[in-house]
Amino acid sequence: MKKTLVLGATDNPARYAYRAVHQLKNHGHEVVPVGIRKGSVAGLEIRNDRPAAEAVDTVTLYVGPQNQPAWYDYILDLNPKRIIFNPGTENPELEELAHQRGIKTEEACTLVMLSVGQY
Repeated sequence: MKKTLVLGATDNPARYAYRAVHQLKNHGHEVVPVGIRKGSVAGLEIRNDRPAAEAVDTVTLYVGPQNQPAWYDYILDLNPKRIIFNPGTENPELEELAHQRGIKTEEACTLVMLSVGQY
């Protein structure tokens, strides 16, 4: 299964990032929830400290492009195989930086990908 870092994780059940953590876990993926507020989701602590994570397959973004620059180095230094830009998180600058490092990017919805078996 694909180790996935959810950037923008939240304990708010009305948010898509909350649903994504639950669905990723339900599909058997190892999930690292990272957000700006402390809390927990799907029984996992939301990390606020930019944790070092080994062998991250996917970073799925739930942070708007205006807030992403502060995360660029962290995301890229994880060296994931891919970054998923969920609706509203599209960012050509970060996509280009990722491509320069050989990281695949996708503008897609993690929830839809999981529901149709294309994750």
